[in-house]
Amino acid sequence: MTIWEWLEKRARRKKQDSKQDKPIPDSYMQEEDTAPISPDLDENIHFIRGVLGVSEDLILRRFHIFGQISAVVFYYCNMVDEDSINLEILKPLMNPPSQLKGKKVPLEGLKEILLYDTIYHSKSSFEGRRKQIVEGLLRGGTIVLIEGLQEAVMIETKQVERRAIQQPETEQVIRGPREGFIEQLSINISLLRYRLPTTDFRVKSLVLGRLTKSKVAVCYLKGIANEALVKEVEARLSVIQLDGILDAGYLEQFIEDNHYSPFPQVQNTERTDKAVANLLEGRVIILVDGSPFALIVPTVFNQFYQTTEDYSERFLLVSFIRLFRLLALAFSLVTPSLYVAIIAFNPELIPTEFAVAVSGGRAGVPFPSVVEVLVMEASMEVLREATLRLPQQIGGALSIVGVLVIGQAAVSAGFVSPITVVVIALTTIGSFATPAYNAALALRLLRFPLIILAGMFGLYGVMVGLILIANHLLSLKSFGIPYLSPVVPGNFQGMKDTVARGPLWSMVKRPMMLHPQNDDRLGSKVKEKLDQEPDNTLDPLKVGNQREGARHGISSSDHGDSGSGDTH
Repeated sequence: MTIWEWLEKRARRKKQDSKQDKPIPDSYMQEEDTAPISPDLDENIHFIRGVLGVSEDLILRRFHIFGQISAVVFYYCNMVDEDSINLEILKPLMNPPSQLKGKKVPLEGLKEILLYDTIYHSKSSFEGRRKQIVEGLLRGGTIVLIEGLQEAVMIETKQVERRAIQQPETEQVIRGPREGFIEQLSINISLLRYRLPTTDFRVKSLVLGRLTKSKVAVCYLKGIANEALVKEVEARLSVIQLDGILDAGYLEQFIEDNHYSPFPQVQNTERTDKAVANLLEGRVIILVDGSPFALIVPTVFNQFYQTTEDYSERFLLVSFIRLFRLLALAFSLVTPSLYVAIIAFNPELIPTEFAVAVSGGRAGVPFPSVVEVLVMEASMEVLREATLRLPQQIGGALSIVGVLVIGQAAVSAGFVSPITVVVIALTTIGSFATPAYNAALALRLLRFPLIILAGMFGLYGVMVGLILIANHLLSLKSFGIPYLSPVVPGNFQGMKDTVARGPLWSMVKRPMMLHPQNDDRLGSKVKEKLDQEPDNTLDPLKVGNQREGARHGISSSDHGDSGSGDTH
């Protein structure tokens, strides 16, 4: 056999091996999709033990229904309320109802007797498919198998430890609600229903993850959210085939429009009031069982520098704060690269006195400005990451002491100039002003290519970099909506809630970019009331006249009657 024949044979064998079906995780889901359970109790026990294996927390308890019919109960002891199983399931099943004492229970009518006269638990049903029985057991349910019946009793007894509802640590506000989502999906949906007691609130459920089988809820307001948007969200979620969905961030990476953009196209939040506010605008909320974060779609850029308390304060103050927040965002992106460009290429742009101070501070620094800034930026990123990963008691001390000690030591050693330390410090502080962590992370990432372009081409490089970033932002879309809406394309009504926030009573329409089915945000009576002059009930002049009339025993009606009598 020649070498070529051997290589051809090996390639053919590899091709055949690749065509062979690989084992699918959780293969019983495909094999037992529609298979019914057997009327033979021992065969069903053998099946469940074969699928689930031997586990310490899997409880099998044999007993006799009404002392007559053999049965067995299965449950995972760490996922259920065992008191509920003992009192609401086993006790009534083992003790017949008063009308059946001393009588033989026929197998044909046993199903109705158990469902309507015996089991106390409200969430109980009969199921005849093996797949559904195993799934219910794995989710914390209790399964009762009965000799002679081809259906099993499924009872919802899930009880998993959960943390209390607390204020979100990532989105703290001065004025606003103090409750946030937790890991349990049912609790998160109840928090939304608590704030939306309306028949229009809709929840559609999906199960994603071949092994985790995570429940995903798509929430929206019927009559407000565009139906095409809801269908698109469901379509993108339904095609996800992954072994495990452990957090909402897994879904975010699958459903975004541009997977290679540093800018987030899906917003996440831990705040229930923020999720409800977006539902009222016509957006869709995605919740994942096991994740305390909700996903908001679609998303535009201006949502990432807005906070929930922007709508709790008066609009003049909020507009002022938003402006400075946006300036800090631009400042953190551009300042290091502008500093490098001016120092390395255009020092004539600096005032003479300041140029002398800068040159004096840079005397003795062995590195060019671009290397100096890159090293300091990388050091700050490492320090920031170390602060996040350390325990809370140590992390706070490191963030302060690390900046002071490292910065002062670097200046004293001659590695960097004092002005560089000031620029990097201001840039870092500016990045903290961005409320959304993922948006701030994108800006931190883009600083590095801008610094490199500034070191190579000066101000021309900075401008080219900013043009590329702006062009990329203009090309982005989130579920078909332009990322820079409502600025580009322009919409006057939507611009009332961008850099500046207009009064709440002036924002009468929902965002038109979402194409809501009902775009009226304010009722007609509110609009009529706003158009009228305010009724100054407690005006000092009016109150004084009323008191003067009361002192003389004259009412307002008396004044009116006397006036009419004089005219006659």
